[in-house]
Parts: sequence; structure tokens; C-alpha cells
Amino acid sequence: MTLLAHDRYCDEIAHQVGQLRSVVTSGVDLSVTVPTCPDWTLEQLVRHMGGALRWVELIVRTRAREEVPEEKVPLAGGPDGEGDPAALDAWLAETGEMVVGALREAGPDTEVWAWAGIHTAGFWARRMAHEITVHRADATLAAGLPYEVAPAVAADAIDEWLQIIEWAQRNLPDDPTRDLRRPGSSIHLHATDNTPGLNAEWVIELDGDAIAWRRDHRKATVALRGPLTAVLLAFYRRLPLDSPELEVLGERELLEFWLRRASF
Repeated sequence: MTLLAHDRYCDEIAHQVGQLRSVVTSGVDLSVTVPTCPDWTLEQLVRHMGGALRWVELIVRTRAREEVPEEKVPLAGGPDGEGDPAALDAWLAETGEMVVGALREAGPDTEVWAWAGIHTAGFWARRMAHEITVHRADATLAAGLPYEVAPAVAADAIDEWLQIIEWAQRNLPDDPTRDLRRPGSSIHLHATDNTPGLNAEWVIELDGDAIAWRRDHRKATVALRGPLTAVLLAFYRRLPLDSPELEVLGERELLEFWLRRASF
């Protein structure tokens, strides 16, 4: 497994911010409920995402060595008032420029506070690239708009999610991921539109106290097959397993068991 380049993650954050802004300004009702995040309206989702980006910007720009309280982040909550797509769009545009600028200036190896045992600006570039990639899916689903993501980004998002699950199992004793142990069981993710050279297949073994995973093609207890974007969204619990573009082969209950507990 090889990470994407730091500048590629920065480029993707900028791209995803632009795509999310397009949703905001598409004429959709900002008060619509987000089906995949039902506690939020679309506007609340966008404000959450922009606030997270501003939080990371402050951490990276100030080279913070400890966690920064969210209430110390300027304009983290977004513009005053609600229901104004122009104001929300302008705030999001500024947010994207700020965080991408801070990440590019810092470079991947600058030491800053982070979690998951990786205390670098590079961790935040990757984390925010995938955070906004998935939350833009939430936004497009709420707005009824099409969703696409670059294959290399989608594959790396699955890699990162598996790393997060493994880290949570090893470091968070009360996390639901600790219950994922199933001796002798395994999951295979198979992108049917595999891009040449990408190897977009994964095997996840549930034998030990923490998962073992690798990019590989191998028979497993259950397999999830479909286009890479659909596999990504299903694995992040954004797309139902019975969606027509997906196919589940083998012990479906094991995959459902994983999806119920693989959260963070």
C-alpha cells in the first residue's frame, strides 16, 4: 500500500471543496435532511465539514502540539444566519483556500498534533481529503445529484478506513470495532471496474485482536463486488448492500456484522 503524494491530497481537498460548493449553489433546499446523516440538514452537514477544515487549518498553521478546542477556531460555525447559499458558498471557498494553503506550506513531514499515532501535517492532508470525499457523497445524495470520485482517491480512502479501524481496535478499548473478531472469517472487496495498475481489491481477515488486511484477490467468507465508487460508499455505510450495482457473495451476515461495528 502506497500513499498518494501530499500535493495530490491537497489538490483533492481543493477539488472536493469546489464540488461541495456546486451542491450548495445548485438550488437545492439547504434544509433538506441528509439521508446518510439523518441528524443533519444539508446546511448543517456543510457547516460541519467546513468547520472541520478550519480546525485542521488552525492546527497545521500554528504547528499545534496538542488538540485545539473547536471553540477556539475562528468562524468554525460558518456565516451568520441560515438558508443563504451565497454566504455559505463564500465561507466554504475561503475555508478551502485556507486549509489547502496551510497544508501546502507545511509540507507532509511537519510535526503537528494529530491522532492515530501519525503526528504530521501529511496525516491531516490525507484525512481531510477522504473526510470531504465521503461527506460530499452525503451532500450529493441529499441533493439528488450524481457522484463520482477518482479511482486512486477512492482506493486510498478504503485503505485509510481500514487503517483507522485497525488503529481503533488497538487503541480504543471501548470502541465497537473491538467486537469485530471472527476467527476463521474474512471479507473480500472487489472493484469490478478495476483501473489498470490500481489493484482495487482487498482481503480483510478477522482472526486476531486487530484486523489484518492487504490489497489482494482471494476467496473469502463473504465478498462485496461492484464498481469502485459503489464499493467505497457501501463500505462507508453510504450505500445499501441491496443497491443494484452491488453484489454480495457468501455469508452476507458477516458483512452486515462488519458494517454495524466498523464505525469511528
